[in-house]
Amino acid sequence: MDIYQIEQLIELAVREDLGHGDITTDSLIPDSELASASIIAKAHGIVAGIEVAKQVFLKVDPDTKVEILVKDGDSVKPGDVIARVQGRASSILKAERLALNFLQRLSGIATETARYVQAVNGLPVSITDTRKTTPGLRLLEKYAVRMGGGKNHRMHLGDGVLIKDNHLAILRRQGRSIKDIIAQVRQKIPPGTRIEIEVRTPQEAHEAADAGADIIMLDNMSLDEMRRSVKLIAGRALVEASGGMTLDKVRAVAETGVDLISVGALTHSAKALDISLELD
Repeated sequence: MDIYQIEQLIELAVREDLGHGDITTDSLIPDSELASASIIAKAHGIVAGIEVAKQVFLKVDPDTKVEILVKDGDSVKPGDVIARVQGRASSILKAERLALNFLQRLSGIATETARYVQAVNGLPVSITDTRKTTPGLRLLEKYAVRMGGGKNHRMHLGDGVLIKDNHLAILRRQGRSIKDIIAQVRQKIPPGTRIEIEVRTPQEAHEAADAGADIIMLDNMSLDEMRRSVKLIAGRALVEASGGMTLDKVRAVAETGVDLISVGALTHSAKALDISLELD
């Protein structure tokens, strides 16, 4: 991960929550009061973001001691101690919510990703994320996907070509074919840059393969349409299934023969993992 960017995110979070002080803690808890606490899992899941949580405590108070007991990517069950924290009681109280916000959110994404990965276990397919991430948190959320066993799609708009339906709608008004569109973009991008195109019918998938697309995204197709598309593409490009993906149907989609399944829900709808901080 980009350490500098993570530091900026933590700085922003601390400023957002503590920029005007903590009127409650400052009024009640003297700086001389010491405490220890445990960060405890309250549900089954996959941990992600514990190092980020540690850095939050250190940002609030560099004298705080954080002992990490469970590393990112590890499974936890209710009652497992993820980390122990020691230091000024006031500092622990001030950093608690910020640290847990990062840890719960990222662990929820990792846990949801792991469910999808497990659902397609044994099949030659990868679960990937999308750009449907929380603004400003993409780097961390995509890291959490990796901790859950998934893979990252594009990190940003400069990370590979993806010709989507709205691009095609504009270009088709000009009378452009899929072959023309792919040929044009191929001339303008650096060598080795992969071109992906979104299609909605098996015929369009066939055209995209003939035109030399590197990845062909099957958008909201039925299972039968996916199978037909995979057959028509015939290994000439990677095939990605996308659109309305759910845990209930992901294995059936994988069985159509696609190579990738992109799931926006990994980052836009994952439920935070239940984790708490309890003073000893």
